[in-house]
Amino acid sequence: MTTWAWTALVLFAMWALTAFGVRAAVQRRRTGDAGFRGISGRPGSAAWWAGVLFVLALLGGAAAPAAALAGMPALPGTGDGTALRWTGLAAALAGMAATLVAQSGMGASWRVGVDAAERTELVTSGLFAYVRNPVFTTMTVTAAGLALMVPNALAALAWLVLVLAVELQVRVVEEPYLARVHGPAYAGYTARAGRFVPGVGRHARAAGTSGAAGPPLPG
Repeated sequence: MTTWAWTALVLFAMWALTAFGVRAAVQRRRTGDAGFRGISGRPGSAAWWAGVLFVLALLGGAAAPAAALAGMPALPGTGDGTALRWTGLAAALAGMAATLVAQSGMGASWRVGVDAAERTELVTSGLFAYVRNPVFTTMTVTAAGLALMVPNALAALAWLVLVLAVELQVRVVEEPYLARVHGPAYAGYTARAGRFVPGVGRHARAAGTSGAAGPPLPG
């Protein structure tokens, strides 16, 4: 258990460093802007909670392996957990690599947070041709893998908080912003690409309109 906890902690540190630190440095070198926009919305709003919960999820993700090292037991039903932990390691490594690919695909449009007064290019190529939010998808997969490596209560809670934060950020902050800034182009894009996984969460085009989006499909 100790070896798995240390491995998860090291992988989390590498993931955080590459996904945020290294990516921000690359962004600053290429554009002169690190891309960080902070937490959106007034304190207490859904947008504000999205940012706060995201930070809490990251802190929880780091705390889970530390808690395992301190003696927090695994959740009941995980048995010796060997197969589960190896599955988690594979998912974490795949998620980390895919996160970097998705972030790279955003180019100059990569941001952490949203500035409502800013206009960035709508990215619809690469992974974004199939999924509208591949960075969040791959980060969630990474976090799930790390949680499986140390399957304690704190790891499970941190992952659930991350999922809630991502749902709020996408639905309350980013989708309304992109719809306002890109209009019909974004509406057409949402009809083609799923929200988090291919084909799921697409918006149906309203009949007789050019690019207008109707109610979202489940997802």
